[in-house]
Amino acid sequence: MSDSQKTNPAWVAPDGSWASSAANRKSMLGNRSRDTSPELALRSLVHAAGLRYRVAVKPLPKMRRTADLVFRPVRVAVFIDGCFWHGCPDHFVPPKTNPDYWETKIGGNIQRDRDTDARLAAEGWLVLRFWEHQDPKECAVATVTAVSERRKALTDGKAANSARRAKVPLTSSPAHPDSD
Repeated sequence: MSDSQKTNPAWVAPDGSWASSAANRKSMLGNRSRDTSPELALRSLVHAAGLRYRVAVKPLPKMRRTADLVFRPVRVAVFIDGCFWHGCPDHFVPPKTNPDYWETKIGGNIQRDRDTDARLAAEGWLVLRFWEHQDPKECAVATVTAVSERRKALTDGKAANSARRAKVPLTSSPAHPDSD
């Protein structure tokens, strides 16, 4: 046995492993979970538009999932989904090796995405999901528009609330014009 074989024995996939070979394992481990090219492109465009955001954070404290961009004050969460990992209807091609594993894995990812969307929506969040193959400029326009609209609605709501508070009399007086 050579010295290299002693220090680096051949990797063998354990039973039930997603990796069918050492090369497959190395390739899959090389996939980034954040700071991907589509994510960086979108972040750059959104930042250039003047918006500031948090990166790779949990929108909700008890949620074990992270969004790619989070705009907390207006409750907007942005996800850039990879075509393979999230089962893009246009580009996903199931692997030929371990098909049962991958069907379960990708199906679980899709279900988790739906659950995340529902949980965030129930808490008043707007969820924006984009595929990695979508034009970053179009995604940025949609993001900037959504954040701006939510920000305006929030500002208008605060203005309306303060206007209503200003009209409420300190004492109930029949002489006050707003006390009907």
